[in-house]
Amino acid sequence: MSRGQEQPLLQVRNLSISFSQYFKGTKQRVIRPITNMNIEINEGEVMAVVGASGSGKSLLAHALLGILPRNAICEGTILYQGEPLTEERKALLRGREISFIPQSVNYLDPLMPVGKQVQIGLKKNVAKTVQRRLFQQYDLQESDGSLFPHELSGGMLRRIMFATSIREEAKLVIADEPTPGIHPQALAEVLKQLKQFAEKQAGVMFITHDIISALEVADRVAVIHEGSIIEVSRAEAFEGKGEHLKTDYTRKLWRALPQNDFDLELIDGGGDK
Repeated sequence: MSRGQEQPLLQVRNLSISFSQYFKGTKQRVIRPITNMNIEINEGEVMAVVGASGSGKSLLAHALLGILPRNAICEGTILYQGEPLTEERKALLRGREISFIPQSVNYLDPLMPVGKQVQIGLKKNVAKTVQRRLFQQYDLQESDGSLFPHELSGGMLRRIMFATSIREEAKLVIADEPTPGIHPQALAEVLKQLKQFAEKQAGVMFITHDIISALEVADRVAVIHEGSIIEVSRAEAFEGKGEHLKTDYTRKLWRALPQNDFDLELIDGGGDK
């Protein structure tokens, strides 16, 4: 993390997200899955955002990217490089300075060769050259570009996802659960790439429910519970029985891991929001 910088790359202040819904015909209600959320990310830092399913991790990412549903009501302040991150600015920076790595490789088009997919959004006169350079960067062979997603291994698909999602000008990388259910070797590759983004001075938001994977690369860890960030701690605080953690919830979450006390008290059900 850059120590001499004057301000965070990203600042989220008192973010609340609500949804207006109709029920029983014409009756209307408002639900608020995220309330008064605050988080900061610095250049060159990996910030892991961890929490149970349904805690609001993905909603946070979608709010930053400007891809919330139309019935969403977003309140609070989001600053990027010290300036308000308006919806218009999100649209301008999304896919360029602000890159998004989605959860599933199913985002890839099954009917298009992966090389062509990496070229999408690039200028035609340089698309092939850039694609070749990205393949080299992510340890992919040039011949892999002619293959379809179903012909590639899980680890290769993850690398293709990085190549399609990240551009050279990226300064903020938002990775939403990029590691679920993948082979250990593929997992190691993903974590390595996230760390390399930070080494190039990009800020990285690594959204995950896997605390152990997060601790391998994160500088700090933000814990979400019921739509609010209840604790932000250095990764080094996650040790022993959690004596250096700030909240009882985070200590119990830490102790619930199999290698700790395996306390199942806090395991939640439901899908992520």
